[in-house]
Formats: sequence, structure tokens, C-alpha cells
Amino acid sequence: MGTLELTTGRYRSLRLGAIADDLTDLLRQAEANEVSYLMFADMLAEHERASREARRIELNRRQARFPADKRLEAFDYRHQTTITKRQVKALLDFAFLDNRENLVFIGPPGVGKTHLAIGIGQHAVEAGYKVRFKNALDLVEELELAEMKGELKKKLTQLAKVDALVIDELGYLPMSRAARYALFQLINRFYEYRSLIVTTNKDFTQWGEFFHDDNVAVPIIDRIIHHSHLYMLGGESYRLKQKTLS
Repeated sequence: MGTLELTTGRYRSLRLGAIADDLTDLLRQAEANEVSYLMFADMLAEHERASREARRIELNRRQARFPADKRLEAFDYRHQTTITKRQVKALLDFAFLDNRENLVFIGPPGVGKTHLAIGIGQHAVEAGYKVRFKNALDLVEELELAEMKGELKKKLTQLAKVDALVIDELGYLPMSRAARYALFQLINRFYEYRSLIVTTNKDFTQWGEFFHDDNVAVPIIDRIIHHSHLYMLGGESYRLKQKTLS
């Protein structure tokens, strides 16, 4: 076995897989640039660190389960009348995540609420945060099922492992009593502990309609908006605009 193979094997045994995989190229770069021993040692360490970070981000992206690859760079602000690019970019320092604050996008269908939620979520993942996307109906079904099995506490603990939970399309259909209870438990668990990114077509004054109970709606609303950034989205429907142009 040659020296290169032996050295590669040693790196691999130390679980420095990125260095082991790319050692030949790293040596070639070092020789071409005539780097010092110290610089080469730093090259190896940085290569391993960057590779691990990239793998971690990709894993977090898969675990986020975004339903589509929506990017903020592709968001068309020309159809919006109530939110600006500057406002959205200001959120990308992620102080709202560090401060356990929520984002709430309110507006009619088709104005880009989900696009913004996913786009911000994508940037959060790339910045090293853990995000999970859930359609509201699917989430409520999961919570109800967990409650029936006596596993709601366990389910809430799993969901709370992320830095931000995206709840998309909250309020499109009325909720049963069990669903209201389960959702309240989730909101209460996240309150001042983790962040929520919520999209809804209902103004808060209408939440009693789909909760069928203002006594439930009020404490849920209170916990969502206490530490939150609220955005009322207007403008022309993206989907209607695209259909008109096609």
C-alpha cells in the first residue's frame, strides 16, 4: 500500500471522510500554490468543516419537507401592495428566530403567502436553522391521531425540536373540538420557546368562525401574535395572473 493510500485510510478511520475523499486534489492545490505547512493544515481542516456543514444543511433541507422549491429571489413583488422586498430582506438576519418570535402572513388565496413562508424557510435552513413545513390540515390530523393514541406529548416534543414550524393554510376549513384542543397544545408548546411561520386567509377577527369557539380562538391568537411580525398581503392573485397570461 502506497503512502497516499495509507494516509487516506488514516483520515477515513478518524471519520474525516471529506479529506480522505479529496486528498489528492487538496495536495495538488497545495503544491500548485506553494502553500506553507500551516496553511495546508488549515486547508484540510476547513475542507472537512465546509463539507460537514454542507451535508448538515442538505439533511436539514430534506427534513424540512418543503412541498416545492420556492425561492425569495423568484418572488414577484410587483403584484403586492402591502409588503416590500426591503421588509422581507430585513427578516433574513433571523433575529425573529433567535428571539422566538413568529411570522404571520394573512391574505386571500394566490398572493404569495406560501411562497414567502417557504422562501424564508429555505434561507433559514441555509443559515443553519432547523425548519419543518406542515400543511395545517395534515398537521391537525397528525395531532388528533397522536391524541387518540395517547402520544400527543411525544408528538409535540418531536415538532418542537425545530427552530421554526411553518403552518400553511391555517383556517381554510373549520376544526373539530379535538382538533382545536390539539392545536392549542401545539401553539402553547411553541409559545416563547420556538418560532411559528403561519399563513392564513383569515383575519384574526374571523378566527372564531373556523374554531367554532371564540374561547379557543382568543388564547391561540394571543399566543401567536404576542411576539410576532404580522403582514397583510394584498395585490393580484399570482395564480389568476398566470392563468390570464397563459
